[in-house]
Amino acid sequence: QLQASGGGLVQAMGSLRLSCAASGRTFSRFYAMGWFRQAPGKEREFVAGINYSGGSTNYADSVKGRFTISRDNAKNTVYLQMNNLKPEDTAVYYCAAANIAVVPTRVLDYHYWGQGTQVTVSS
Repeated sequence: QLQASGGGLVQAMGSLRLSCAASGRTFSRFYAMGWFRQAPGKEREFVAGINYSGGSTNYADSVKGRFTISRDNAKNTVYLQMNNLKPEDTAVYYCAAANIAVVPTRVLDYHYWGQGTQVTVSS
């Protein structure tokens, strides 16, 4: 089970840190983790991903240099630090876990999903 938190309302150029706590399985050792987002009327899109060791990460071009994904395996938690937020970052953010070692970017490659947390960036 994945539980996302940390969303909220922030002004443009502000920051937020999302957290995703995993329970019920040893996600920290065997799963790649990812963050996706979905804006109203749009498809769910990949934002960032990290492999099981934390040594490999992947980002969507739209967030490179602004967002940082990390994980704390001791706490079974993955984070998404979001800086310099823009109104176009407004969306529901979802965390997900994939049962493979590499960092996938497709929705269909992820097997477990959290409930989503709303991020709203005002201009």
